[in-house]
Amino acid sequence: MDKAFIKGLRLIEALALSDQPRGISELARDLELTKSNVHRLLATLISQGYVRQVPPLSQYELTTRIWELGSHVIRRMDLIKVARPAMLRLAEITGETVHLSVLDGIEAVYVDKIESAHHIRAHTSVGARAPAHAVATGKAMLAHMPDEYLERFGDPLERYTDTTRTTIQELREDIRTAREQGYALVPEGEWREGIAACACAVLNRNGDLAGAIGMSGPDSRIKRKQLKEIAPHVMEAARSISMALGYIRLP
Repeated sequence: MDKAFIKGLRLIEALALSDQPRGISELARDLELTKSNVHRLLATLISQGYVRQVPPLSQYELTTRIWELGSHVIRRMDLIKVARPAMLRLAEITGETVHLSVLDGIEAVYVDKIESAHHIRAHTSVGARAPAHAVATGKAMLAHMPDEYLERFGDPLERYTDTTRTTIQELREDIRTAREQGYALVPEGEWREGIAACACAVLNRNGDLAGAIGMSGPDSRIKRKQLKEIAPHVMEAARSISMALGYIRLP
């Protein structure tokens, strides 16, 4: 085990459980560490934005960084729990793989899935990441982000298959279409060859992006016509999850 890391975690716990800022001597005594060790750990935590020094005394307290990280975890757990019934319905209707994603930077992260019963199916793994510009859930989520969000992507974009969008302008066109339709389509695999997909964004109670629900399968079985027929079901699943999260669309 990494002893320094464990000491850092113990220090974070001590600060989190304290009702007021703590001094180095007090922390060193309670944690049975040397003052120099505590000072070094605090300096590292300050540099990473987890701790701040409270003037005028040399005392320290946690910033809201821990709370921010924890709130992301809680929201993700709530999303998975709330989304499961809608995912099951969509999987039953389509017979294909259904997945739930969240946006992390320029990647879509799969946080839950329901596997298709077909022998030939789209393969994803919970916890895996995919390039947001090349998958349906990613494009559906990007469609609900400000236009300047795309500045996070490089230009040209990384190519994965012959149909991958490789310029920001091409990606903007896909996002514009997704906004107009209310869902994103990938008729021919842009990240993995032979995969067709449809996805729709999920919104939280404030109308902000919470994630996306998508359906995918082999393009040999799911043609463009089938994707458009499936799209209303994907949109309904996303609407159901959004409402369960507290989102109310005003007329």
